[in-house]
Amino acid sequence: MTAEGAAWLASAGAYPGVAGSAVLRCGLTFDVVNVPPVFGHRMLDRLWEEGPGSGPAAVQRGRLLLFAAPGTAQRLPALLRWEECGSAVPPLLCHGVGDAVTVPGPDTVEDAGAPVPALRAADLHPRDGEREREHTSGPGGAREAPPEPRGAGAGDRWLVAPGARYPWLPGADVLRWACVRAARSTRPVSIFPPVRPGAKVYDVSRRR
Repeated sequence: MTAEGAAWLASAGAYPGVAGSAVLRCGLTFDVVNVPPVFGHRMLDRLWEEGPGSGPAAVQRGRLLLFAAPGTAQRLPALLRWEECGSAVPPLLCHGVGDAVTVPGPDTVEDAGAPVPALRAADLHPRDGEREREHTSGPGGAREAPPEPRGAGAGDRWLVAPGARYPWLPGADVLRWACVRAARSTRPVSIFPPVRPGAKVYDVSRRR
């Protein structure tokens, strides 16, 4: 994590936590969407492989914390209720105004001596219609890989560490899109269309 990223976290009113963690206030600088780990990694995969990328993301107590633009905590649940596959989305804990979250300390970007792909969130909002986001490190502009999924219980750490003073944060529409894509990737595919209410169903196994 860079000094600029640490300063951004401190601007949210960081208080010392347990074992180097910090407690941050939500609602002004950012909101946080707290997601089950497996579904959260699917969301990150969709955001980095097909979408504009993500804001900072961390693993804390076996859950995935996705940092989002202020106001997301209020809008995202309402948007998901209108989605056809919204019932396939696991319960999300959306933290906004009046809430606080505990996040890993800035020294937890590395896990067991192996560098975690701490992708810096971009300074600017992605261009409209951009499907692939370039992330560079240093003057050479080397492309960084998307975050690799890691199992829950591997320890609290940053998957996408804030690397800018004002990192880009996805809004409710972007996270709704990621939730829908992740939910669809877990639903079984059927070759038959859904049965309409009131439609007649015939037992063809009894045909002579």
